[in-house]
Amino acid sequence: MTHSDQRVSGRHYQTGEAITVTWQDGCIRQIETDMNLSGDLPLIGPGLIDLQVNGFGGVDVNSDTLTVEQIDTLTQLLWSQGVTSYLPTVITNSSERIKTALRTIREACDRFPMVRKSIAGFHLEGPFISTEEGPVGAHPKAHVKPPDWSLFGEFMEASGGLIRIVTLSPEWPESADFIQNCVAAGVIVSIGHTAATSEQIREAVAAGARLSTHLGNASHQVLPRHPNYIWDQLAQDDLTACVIADGFHLPDSVLKVVMNVKGERALLVSDSVGLAGCEPGQYSTHIGDNVVLTKEGKLHLAGKPNVLAGSAQPLIWGVQHLLSCQLATLPTAWNMASLGPGRLLGLPQSKGLTVGAPADLVVFDQIDDKLLILETHKAGQKMYQRQ
Repeated sequence: MTHSDQRVSGRHYQTGEAITVTWQDGCIRQIETDMNLSGDLPLIGPGLIDLQVNGFGGVDVNSDTLTVEQIDTLTQLLWSQGVTSYLPTVITNSSERIKTALRTIREACDRFPMVRKSIAGFHLEGPFISTEEGPVGAHPKAHVKPPDWSLFGEFMEASGGLIRIVTLSPEWPESADFIQNCVAAGVIVSIGHTAATSEQIREAVAAGARLSTHLGNASHQVLPRHPNYIWDQLAQDDLTACVIADGFHLPDSVLKVVMNVKGERALLVSDSVGLAGCEPGQYSTHIGDNVVLTKEGKLHLAGKPNVLAGSAQPLIWGVQHLLSCQLATLPTAWNMASLGPGRLLGLPQSKGLTVGAPADLVVFDQIDDKLLILETHKAGQKMYQRQ
C-alpha cells in the first residue's frame, strides 16, 4: 500500500461480508474479503444520490437571500446525511429569480471544488407546470408559464450548462417539441405537477420524457378512477418513477405498488425543504406561509395538518422507512437512493461498491430499523465523521 492509499473496513451493505475497501486518487482500487475482521462492524455502502433537494438544515435553495456560502453549508449538511451527490432544485418563480438562484449555485460550484464534485447538476422544477389547484402544489401560480425553449436557454446559461433535469407538465401544446429539444441537449425531462391527459403523457414519453417527479404527489385530491395521470405514468415502461418515502407523502400501499411495477426504475428522492433537519416547532416561510414541523417529522401548513408543506426529512429517512415497513431489504432500499439515481444521471457512481468506481462511500450502523451515518467519503476524501 502506498502512502496515498486510504482504506476503510466493515461489512458490505449487500452481502454482509467483512471487507476492506482501499482507494487512491479518489477511485476504489481494491475490495478484499477480510476474514481477520471480527466484532460489531459497521456497514459500508455507496454514497447516496438525491435528485431533488430544495434545502436542508435552514438553507433554502429558493430563498431570495441565497448565498454561495449557504450552498457550501448545504453540501456539508448533506454529507452528514450520507448524501455524496445531489441536484439542488430550483422551483417555479419569476424568470429573474430563477436565474439568480441558478447563478448563485453555479458560483458556489466555481468557488468550492468539493461542492462542485458533490453537485451532479441542477434540477429545474417548473415553471412549465400545471396551473390547476392540486397539481400546482406549493408553486406560485402567478409564475407558471408554458414551455419556452428560448427562456429555458436563458436558464441553462445562468446555470453554466448544469441543468440535468427539468420537471414539466406535458399538458401544454408546446410540450412535445420542447421535450425533444431538451433530450437533444442532454437534459432529462420529468413529468410532474401535471394534469395531463393519457394522450399527452403518451406523446411526452414518445418525445423522450424519462422520469416522473414525486409520483403520486402534487396531484388533485380526487381523480377519476381510470384513466388518470398516475396510472398512465405507472403504465409507461420507459418512465422511471421517483417517490418520497417519508411516511407522510404516500401511503405504504402506494409505495409498494410503485416498487412492484417499476422494479429498478423506482427511485427514492427526499424533496427536502429548508426546514428539513430543523427542530420541531412553528415556522414562517419565505413564501409567507406559517408551517408546523411535528416531532414525528411531518411538515404541514399551520392549522391544516392534512396539507403538507414539503418534505422535512433527508434521503436516508426514506431508506429507513422502507426497511421499517418491510417494503424492501437494506440492499434494495439503499440502491433506490444510490445506484438507481446514479444510473439515471449516467454517473460513474452507478458502479457502486466495485473496483474502479469513485470512492464515494458511506460507513453506517444499522440498529434495528435505524441507520446511523458514521463517516462519509466524497471522491476519496473524508467529508464527515460522526463525533
